[in-house]
Formats: sequence, C-alpha cells, structure tokens
Amino acid sequence: MELANRIKTLAPSATLAITALANELKGKGIDVIGLGVGEPDFNTPEHIIEAAYQAMKEGKTKYTPSGGLLALKQAIIEKFAKDQGLSYEPSNLIVTDGAKHALYLLFQTLINDGDEVIIPAPYWVTYPEQVKLAGGVPVIVETDETTKFKLTPEKLQRAITNKTKALIINSPSNPTGMTYSRDELAALGEICLLHDILIVSDEIYEKLIYDEEQHVSIAQLSKELKSQTVIINGVSKSHAMTGWRIGYAAGDKALIKQMTSLASQSTSNPATPSQYAAIAAYRGSQKSVEEMKLQFEKRLNLFYEKLMEIPGFSCVKPHGAFYLFPNVKEAAKLTGYDTVDKFAEALLSEAHVAVVPGTGFGSPDYIRLSYATSEDILVEAAARIKNFVETKMTSR
Repeated sequence: MELANRIKTLAPSATLAITALANELKGKGIDVIGLGVGEPDFNTPEHIIEAAYQAMKEGKTKYTPSGGLLALKQAIIEKFAKDQGLSYEPSNLIVTDGAKHALYLLFQTLINDGDEVIIPAPYWVTYPEQVKLAGGVPVIVETDETTKFKLTPEKLQRAITNKTKALIINSPSNPTGMTYSRDELAALGEICLLHDILIVSDEIYEKLIYDEEQHVSIAQLSKELKSQTVIINGVSKSHAMTGWRIGYAAGDKALIKQMTSLASQSTSNPATPSQYAAIAAYRGSQKSVEEMKLQFEKRLNLFYEKLMEIPGFSCVKPHGAFYLFPNVKEAAKLTGYDTVDKFAEALLSEAHVAVVPGTGFGSPDYIRLSYATSEDILVEAAARIKNFVETKMTSR
C-alpha cells in the first residue's frame, strides 16, 4: 500500500517513544525511573471527577456543538477575564480534544503550502511536525543559555521572509521551563505587528510558574496584539487532566469559525463528560492548583540542586512548567559517548533512568528531565545519574 507523502516525513514523538521504551523495560521487571513523561503525577481533583460523574448520571453523554458547550466557553471567558483581563465572546473560542488538537486545527486552517512558521528552539516536539503536516515550512531559530533560551527581537527579525505566516511563543516553555517577561513579549510583538505575523501563544503551563514570577500573555499587552494572537490553552497541566483531553483556542472570530468547521468534519466534538469536568475545573475551588504548584516548586529546587552536583551537567534554572533542560554535552564526553543521544540511551540501559534526548526538541546537546514525580524518586534518579557518570569517568 502506498502511503500519503505527508505522513512519510512525520517524526514520532520523542517523549512518547522514550516513555514506551521505559515501560517495556519495567514490564521485564527492571526498576526504571521514568523522567520522560510530560504530565502531572497528581490525580484529577475530586470535585472535577464528581462533576463528570454527575453529568453522566444525568444523561449528559450526547453530542455537543463542535466548538464546545456554551457553558464551558463561558467558564473559559471568565477565566481569561480574571487571569489576564482579556475580554472574549463565545465566537472567539473553540474547545478541542486537548491543546494539541487546537494547534492542529489552527495550522490546518491557517497554513498554505510553502508558508513559513517561525519556531524558536528548543521547541515542543509537535510544533514542526504539525506545521509540516499542513504543508508549511518550520523555520527553526536556535536559542541558548545566553538568552535563557528565549527568542530575541534581532533573531526574530532575521528569520522573517515574505513567506512568514506565524510565530510560535511557548511561555512557560516545554522543554526549558523558561518564561517571557512583559518587556520581552512587547519587543517581539512590535515586530509581529509590523510584518503582519500571527502570534501563536501556547500558554498550557501558565499556572505552573515559580519564584513569585507572574504569567504574562502577549495578547494582554495591547488591543492590536490581542487581535494578532491566537491563545492555546487547556486544563491538562493546570488541573492534572491530561487524559480528559480538553484544550481550547481563543482568537479572531473568522479563524475560529473555520477551525470549528474543520473540527465538525474530523472529531465532531470534544468528549461531553470531559467538558463538564472542565467547567468544574474552572468554576470550582482552585486550591488543588495552588497545592500542586507548591509541590512542583519544591521538587524543582531539590532536583536542580542535585543535578548541579553531577560532573558535566550545566543548567539554567527555569521559572515554570515541570522540566529541567540541562546541557550534558560535557557529561557525554566525559563518559565516552560522542553524542548526547547515546549518553541518554546508556542512562536508560545501564542506570535505568529514562530521559528524553534534546534532539527531538531541536537542541541535541541537552536532555529533558521531568520532575513530575515524588521527591524520593527524584533524589534516587539524580543519585543514579551521578553514579553512572562518575563510574564511567573512573573506568576510562
């Protein structure tokens, strides 16, 4: 069977691949510590589960509008008003099967063959693949520790061509955990307005920001930037609801209308009980969100300190999400590996710690480690990695 050309260039998710391999080893009885998964280890709060259960008991298990329940859109509108001071109408919103689906619908609706989308690296593994699936060209702009992995106005300006259609901003970032300040966003936004570039602002980690930093959406900086921005968000990370698959996009009404038409011909609508759960997530108590954030901050401080004791590791301490993204090129060299990918493979096969190589994020000298697990496990993981590196160094 001859497959479609579009699927032949699709790269598998690096994060899902490493998790599958770790699970395979666990299935053989090997004690593997998995630091590859990108989801909170907390269960969904009880009041959210109860809301879905009650909805199902009441017969709310049928189709909904393709763009999502009006009640959920209203809850999202209330959230935007409270958190960012942004005003939206239901027609500015589409509820989707997770934030990833919102991005997919956006690119399929927006991108024509050959259109360019600027993506700062390190990037979430899905961005360039979805752009390519839409016929677009991912324009990767490298960043590094010197700018805390953030895109500068100068680099953005140099990357723009007459084919540039959009810029992706992810703050807080997966995989680096870095956040953009108001001034940094304003400088990027000014350039986007000048060149009429759509801003795709992925804010899925907005509730997970530490060290008293505040989340800023580029859409809240001005009326002009709001009209030029599509915000992508959801309840997966903020409310420990990854498996419920509820995300959303907020933006221009005409664009959202066409995204909704595409959804109607692909998924019909997001799962109905999940939508009622998301309403409870936004309108119910936010105590669990704050508690989860405090736990993640404690883990960050602990794990960062332990990793910095490992020879050959260097890392810019992040302010958000639940990832560390250390540069381990020197550690790989010290242990006799010519690439970080091989170093990561050895960590899994010999130290039994699963990490995600930075290659999938566009930064091959790094690895991503998730601290969405208990403090005891993080301490053990750091000890295994340190012992692995020091043992290899001694034996060389």
